[in-house]
Amino acid sequence: MHLQYLALTNFRNYRHLEAAFPPGAVILCGRNGQGKTSLLEAVHYLTAAHSPQAATDRQLLHWDAARTDSNPYLKIAAEVAAADGVRKVEVRLELGKPTSAAAEPRLRKTVLLNGAKKRVSDLAGVVNAVLFLPQDMALIEGGPGGRRHYLDATLCQVDAAYAAALAEYTRVLAQRNALLKALQDRRPNGGAQLEFWDGQLCTHGAQLLARRTLAIAELAAHAGPLHRELAGGRVLLQLDYRPSYTAGPPANTQAQPGLFAAAAPSAPGAAEIAAGMLVRLRALRAEEIARGSTLIGPHRDELRFLEDGVDLGLYGSRGQGRTAVLALKLAQMAWMHTRTGEWPILLLDEVLAELDPQRRAQLLRHVTGAEQLLLTTADAELFDAPFRARAQIWEVAAGVVQQRP
Repeated sequence: MHLQYLALTNFRNYRHLEAAFPPGAVILCGRNGQGKTSLLEAVHYLTAAHSPQAATDRQLLHWDAARTDSNPYLKIAAEVAAADGVRKVEVRLELGKPTSAAAEPRLRKTVLLNGAKKRVSDLAGVVNAVLFLPQDMALIEGGPGGRRHYLDATLCQVDAAYAAALAEYTRVLAQRNALLKALQDRRPNGGAQLEFWDGQLCTHGAQLLARRTLAIAELAAHAGPLHRELAGGRVLLQLDYRPSYTAGPPANTQAQPGLFAAAAPSAPGAAEIAAGMLVRLRALRAEEIARGSTLIGPHRDELRFLEDGVDLGLYGSRGQGRTAVLALKLAQMAWMHTRTGEWPILLLDEVLAELDPQRRAQLLRHVTGAEQLLLTTADAELFDAPFRARAQIWEVAAGVVQQRP
């Protein structure tokens, strides 16, 4: 997959930008705060119309446009070459007029694919990208919500059925939790309604759990060898998936090639998971009503990173955690290629800054396999001479991008 053209209007610190991107490597070089990371963020935004950095879409709008324009908006438009042809993608966010003096302006999001208006969910699989940010260390050090979000975002790019099941599960979970809170006040006929939502929750939740289990096992098969190389061949990385409901033995996913192929025949299917989950929900009903929330399901699952059995989130150093995250992102790139037949666009933000020379060389050797990669740095000399010779170097300063002669 190859990003051929990108146009930004009022995105972050870019008032206007138009750029044609070559295949291969582009090094975006510049001081901090000039717009290097924002460029990667804009490309990744096209995968799902969601920013990994902003709490709300409103934060993406150029500050001067929001302050001075009569009809403020931002637009990201791109042309992406894929195996089935060139896809034209556009996402536009507009701030409408507030409904009252105290209210904030309403935000309207429009998605266009090849000129036709689509839903946000239709972006799944249109643009595939893998993004590494320094704050991705939160995958190791942060709470389980961030790890669940990573799994969801990764699977939604390549698995349309997962994206659909996730949307339905999220809707059903909200309805069920609202009903559980209402039942605390002994709302009549609530039990019959709960039976309906239980069935819906288990049907969609089982799809998520089964597909997560498979994807984590496949990711682990790629991550293990990659991690061994980055870590000097000394340690074993495990992706330890801990679902809040399991129909069989807990999944501890060893990072070994071909692992899931051997384990697959005994893995429970979605129907078996849904049936067992329904039984468990009925057993938990009194406790769930007392708490007013759903106590099992994919929204409570956990993923841990283990190095030779040691939980990196509890006992790992920052260097160990960074190596594990890098291995995971490289594994994600290889996994997406296996799933789709295309290499995703690889977006690496200041990835070399905290690596020693040996690990820099190992990382650069692996990423050269991508069809297209965009990398940011404050110092292009961190890249070795052969890599710089193959790459284009673009200077980024105050929202202006120019190719270095």
